[in-house]
Amino acid sequence: MGDGSVRKLVIVGGGTAGWIAAAAFSRLLGQRLTIELVESETIGTVGVGEATIPQIIRLNTILGIDEHDFLRRTSGTFKLGIEFVDWGSLGSRYLHTFGDTGMTIGNVAFHHHWRRSVTGQNAPDAKGLWDYSLHQHAADQARFGKLDRVGNTAMTGLAYAYHFDASRYALYLRDYAEARGVTRTEGMVESVTRDGTSGDITAITLAGGREVAGDFFIDCTGFRSLLLGGELGVQYDDWSRWLPCDRALAVPSERLPTLVPYTRATAKAAGWQWRIPLQHRTGNGHVYSSGFISDDAAADTLLAGLDTKALGDPRPIRFTTGRRQTFWAQNCAAIGLSSGFLEPLESTSIHLIQSHISRLIQLFPRSSHADAERAEYNRRCADEFDQIRDFLILHYHRTDRDDSEFWRYCKHMAVPDSLTHKLELFAASGRVGRDADDLFRDASWVQVMLGQGIMPADYDPMADQMAPAQLAEFLANLRTLVTRAVAGLPTHEDYLRQHCAADPASMAA
Repeated sequence: MGDGSVRKLVIVGGGTAGWIAAAAFSRLLGQRLTIELVESETIGTVGVGEATIPQIIRLNTILGIDEHDFLRRTSGTFKLGIEFVDWGSLGSRYLHTFGDTGMTIGNVAFHHHWRRSVTGQNAPDAKGLWDYSLHQHAADQARFGKLDRVGNTAMTGLAYAYHFDASRYALYLRDYAEARGVTRTEGMVESVTRDGTSGDITAITLAGGREVAGDFFIDCTGFRSLLLGGELGVQYDDWSRWLPCDRALAVPSERLPTLVPYTRATAKAAGWQWRIPLQHRTGNGHVYSSGFISDDAAADTLLAGLDTKALGDPRPIRFTTGRRQTFWAQNCAAIGLSSGFLEPLESTSIHLIQSHISRLIQLFPRSSHADAERAEYNRRCADEFDQIRDFLILHYHRTDRDDSEFWRYCKHMAVPDSLTHKLELFAASGRVGRDADDLFRDASWVQVMLGQGIMPADYDPMADQMAPAQLAEFLANLRTLVTRAVAGLPTHEDYLRQHCAADPASMAA
């Protein structure tokens, strides 16, 4: 590294991970760094991460991306949450929304007041928790609009994310990054050169003999993890004992007749099927465990579950859920699939790319002497992976389904102690044992716990401060507020048509 200064950043691999990295580094550290991205058009990308969570809005804001232009260019739609069908039991259905349900009263979370309302002799008429959800009502009516707050109340408005075409998103960010000085080099990596003393990577050599030197390297080579896993030998922790799905089949289908503002995840006999509405088509896939179903049967399940006509043949993807033991070793950090894989059940793939890049920029070293920064980065990335892992396991493990070998395995498998504690605490009192830096908020844990069939035995005693009649009136008023607020929103289709309709030519592509 010469004098040890970090002046040249080399991103190895493109796709969503590589081009988000290029865009973010060029925007925030472009005056300090020379940035080169190396990718080969002969290497395909996984490209199924078409659904996101609200944190992506912060990335777009940092990059200065216009939301409506971004959605036009990627044939995107809006997303209020994920509908889970047949997970807790056959016939069950709930929406894990991005927003709060009801509103907090006297520092007591709304679900405790709701739990009180459905128990005891003096309880008001029982309603489901989602009767008080602005997001649920908007999703049911396929409505969407910008709403920060409900009237003059303390009730928060619509929190949202996006669905978009992942391949178009990568091209969009490539244009952004190249306009800010990022150099793109076409080529396949054939070898890696390391410093004989420090062990740091000094260069990669491409097919044809071209050498690309750098001071710091970001590995975005997908499941191959060419640099971090392959060259530097960082081992992979396999989590398939908790998350047994190891394959996916992805297929596009025709556009939905009505563009609903949510992702759907439908549990199947040996996994689950996703449905993601875009302006020009529908993204679909079947995530499954090869130990419980054959590939042919999985393909049949996927095609039989489509709501619109398939536009091609299912494309296979194989994976092992887990993560690298460290995410930054020597002078190389892995971003995206090269760092680990958590199946797309809660749409966290692009978020993990985004959060790791943000963290890396915050801790990016001036020189090769970066032991403290490296240790902090690895600690925080590991914690985030572990917390998301537990949230995903919750969906599989806390189920009443016993109609297949797969679900019987998931129901009875041993789970991490960190998740067991959360399950026991919520079942006892409705309290959420969430870690302070957990990606998922209390509201998310509550919705999924209840949706999977866990009804707390008790609630926070502070919820007893309101008289039964007052509670009944409060709940009725909330339902009225939600109904009126949603009635004032445009349909999702109308909002897209007015603000961010994709170009007809790109719709046909």
